[in-house]
Amino acid sequence: METKPTEISSSKMFGGYNKRYKHFSPTLGCSMTFYIYFPPSPTSSSKFPVLYWLSGLTCTDENFIVKSGAQRAASSEGVALIAPDTSPRGLNVEGEADSWDFGVGAGFYLNATQEKWKNWRMYDYVVKELPKLLSENFPQLDTSRASISGHSMGGHGALTIYLKNLDKYKSVSAYSPVVNPINCPWGQKAFTNYLGSNKADWEEYDATFLISKFHDVSATILIDQGDDDKFLHDQLLPHKFEEACKNANVPLLLRLQPGYDHSYYFIATFIDDHIRHHAQALSLK
Repeated sequence: METKPTEISSSKMFGGYNKRYKHFSPTLGCSMTFYIYFPPSPTSSSKFPVLYWLSGLTCTDENFIVKSGAQRAASSEGVALIAPDTSPRGLNVEGEADSWDFGVGAGFYLNATQEKWKNWRMYDYVVKELPKLLSENFPQLDTSRASISGHSMGGHGALTIYLKNLDKYKSVSAYSPVVNPINCPWGQKAFTNYLGSNKADWEEYDATFLISKFHDVSATILIDQGDDDKFLHDQLLPHKFEEACKNANVPLLLRLQPGYDHSYYFIATFIDDHIRHHAQALSLK
């Protein structure tokens, strides 16, 4: 099995390149694709800091690259964008594609403990396998300078991964994140199936819970949330996270954006702010 990434497409954009790669993932037990946006290189020895983007339910590695327009700011700020897929694919586990909010396209960035879903180890893939793969195969990337962001389920992934690995990421931001999954239908469905019935295991993947454990946060957490988002009140619950940050004295900038929904139109509108937020943190030694 070819674990080294092979390039499957390349398109020039804002002076840099969107490149898509395929590789076999030992962590997930299947072939995976991911995108890198390489900003234009001032010199052949330039090394770029990286911003990981974790997408939401039903997405692949393509949505962010095609729809967000993040490359414009990434090009001018000199930040490489890394967009992995959202779950293993092609394993043909019974029931994996039965619903849009669980299974394929819905990995929830955790390590499943239930035997049937044992390949769903997106936490290890994003935190361990992918950075190692990038540092070994792309000398132009400086993976020691990394930040993380995401949308919805991916916002949940970005926040939980950041909080549990404060030494690995310089900053975090999120759009419409699922911040309190143990108290919302998407989270309860995913966690029951992936992690079983022990609620203590669920808390390990809940940003609102984790903030009280890992609160040595120096960079301000940036969250944008549309106030016309149909998932705001039953799935996303940003006020729960805001309250937890206040109690733990963690710097949070939560911006409620009037009239915006849950879509990539919303993401594209504010993406430059997020790229600059991370570029600033990544430039600090």
